[in-house]
Amino acid sequence: MYNKIVLLIALLLTQFAFTQEQVRSKRQIVSMLNEAGNLLVNLECDKSLIKAKEALSYAHSLQDDVLMAKAYNIIGLNFSEFSDPKTAILYYEKGLKHASKTNNDSIKLWLNNNLGAVYAYQNVNSEKGITFYKKGVFYAQKIKDSIEITYCKLNICGAYFNDKNYAKGIPYLKSVEKYILKSNEIEAKISLYSKLGTYYNYKNELDKSESYYLKAIEIGKQNKSELVNSTICEIYSDFSALYKKKNDVKKALYYSELYNSTQKKIYSEEKTQNVKAVENQIQLEEYKRQINTIESQNHEQSKDLKESKLIVLLFVIILFILLLLLYSLFKNNNFREQTNRELKLANEELKSAKEKAEEASQLKTQFVSTISHELRTPLYGVVGITNIILDEHKELANSPHLNSLKFSARYLLSLVNDLLQINKIEENKITLENMIFNVSDEIKTIVDSLEFIAVKNNNKLTAVIDKNIPEFLIGDKLRLSQIFMNLVSNALKFTKDGEVIVTAKQDRIEGTKHFIYFSVKDNGVGIAIEDQEKIFEKFVQIERKEGDYQGTGLGLSIVQKLTELFDSKINIESKENVGTEFSFTIGFEADPNKKNEIINNIEVDLSSNHLYKILVVEDNKINQIVTRKILESNNFKCVILEDGYAALNLLEKETFDVILMDINMPIINGFDTTKLIRKKGFTTPVIALTAFDKQEITEQALSSGMNDIIIKPFEQAKLFQVINNLINKKNVD
Repeated sequence: MYNKIVLLIALLLTQFAFTQEQVRSKRQIVSMLNEAGNLLVNLECDKSLIKAKEALSYAHSLQDDVLMAKAYNIIGLNFSEFSDPKTAILYYEKGLKHASKTNNDSIKLWLNNNLGAVYAYQNVNSEKGITFYKKGVFYAQKIKDSIEITYCKLNICGAYFNDKNYAKGIPYLKSVEKYILKSNEIEAKISLYSKLGTYYNYKNELDKSESYYLKAIEIGKQNKSELVNSTICEIYSDFSALYKKKNDVKKALYYSELYNSTQKKIYSEEKTQNVKAVENQIQLEEYKRQINTIESQNHEQSKDLKESKLIVLLFVIILFILLLLLYSLFKNNNFREQTNRELKLANEELKSAKEKAEEASQLKTQFVSTISHELRTPLYGVVGITNIILDEHKELANSPHLNSLKFSARYLLSLVNDLLQINKIEENKITLENMIFNVSDEIKTIVDSLEFIAVKNNNKLTAVIDKNIPEFLIGDKLRLSQIFMNLVSNALKFTKDGEVIVTAKQDRIEGTKHFIYFSVKDNGVGIAIEDQEKIFEKFVQIERKEGDYQGTGLGLSIVQKLTELFDSKINIESKENVGTEFSFTIGFEADPNKKNEIINNIEVDLSSNHLYKILVVEDNKINQIVTRKILESNNFKCVILEDGYAALNLLEKETFDVILMDINMPIINGFDTTKLIRKKGFTTPVIALTAFDKQEITEQALSSGMNDIIIKPFEQAKLFQVINNLINKKNVD
């Protein structure tokens, strides 16, 4: 027998997610379905059908496919119980039709199981019944429900036994026997023992068969459910047949009479008539719904017919227009031939177009340069204003938000540089810088900066840092951070309700060089083996089965090239629906002497009693504020002017130690301003303070008379170092 009670209990315990507007109505429907299920357990099938019919009507009014499928399932169970397979199949199939429109695999499991029971046990089509049972196994495994898998396999075994195919049935029974004996599932144990009784009856091991039948009946008596009694009733019939086989006429007659009396009690004529009466009511409501559906379809068809007439009219109009166009094309055919002859004379124009294309290529290069400038300029403001806030509010020095803002701006600057200069990376025109940094601090900053992505996808972001790693290492921390930003942000985007772990541990030591093993591991969607090589190509994004993951497709390409700059290699281990791990090992110097040398080069001696006077030529208001704050905070006196001509006029009246000159200014640019300054004989050092790429302007800057170039945003220490060097050099000269 199939697991009727388990399916009903699962129905009663099902949770629903409802919209606020419909929650009250849906709860009422669920209550009706629960009541219908309880009534069926007690074989009050007429009352159960009335409740299920009422719930079905409300479910149809809400157009809720899950509730409709569950109502049809209960209706089918009632008719199946009263041996009306044709009607049961009708309602099960209606339920399956609605279930197929949903993502609810549990109701699909129940309906397939129940259809299998009707076909297999009520002599409709045993082979078809097994097919439905196997579909039930599929859905049970999909939702990972061990109990349902067990019942499905019991059902398949019973179907094969019912078809006298014991060889195919017994493996299914044996596969779940241990699980059932350990469980508290009463009906599963009844089913197991009754099937073992049937099997050993077939094997002519009649004593074994008798003992298993007795166990099934004994367990059944512990449960007072009418539905269980109906199952035990069928075991009485099998038991009677067993005793006939053993020539025990007395017991065979006893269990035969017990079977008949139980059947009459459970399936009385009155109950059968009541079920038939309710069946007619349900069928009448189904007919009404079908009529309403047909009327609705007729209304839609009438609407479509009107639209079709309009379409035909539009088609006629369009056809007329096309005919006019065809006539026009015909009339202009001679004109076209003349035009073709003229095209032959257009070769010279094509040459001109080629020159324009080359010019356009130059404009493209200029455009890229302009974009670089326009992105760096506001980033200078972001970094500068952040530093001002930190200087003016010392209590915020440890604020993760301000530190994350500053880090993100610097990372964005690095990303802009890499995106606009990806070819320079490939041509090895980018060299790594030596800076002192702390691995733990860098990774913590990245984790804090990306916490919002983790929160968005309900992920846990964890950093695991080896305590054996030296406190200070020497290397390009910005490039290392860029690698982690790409890897960690990728991991967080492709992981939902999971965990991303960033690991740094000391791998080995060679002299003064410490090799650190880094990894970023997630338990997200994973990457197919065939796609794992392609992900490192430029502008390549692997198609994902779920979710919407956007990006440039450059992240992992940049990661691969940056790890190569570190003389390392990025490794990947990934499995679909399990997760992905990227790892690499980089050697960093930890030499104390080299560390002190770098610190001495960075530190600027501002101990001179002389108050340096700086002229700043800058038209951007925000940049003026930032530059003034940087200079005045470090005991520099500064004057700010907005254009080059004003600077020339002021130099006639006042003397300055250094001029900080913006390049991109209205009226007159920084190059031309510097040329005029030199033409007038002023030898004041001029430093280009610009957002343009240094390589693009170096030649022009030096030829115009500038002494050095600093790219915005910049490290304050770098600016002061350049200023001091130029002033000292001028004094020596």
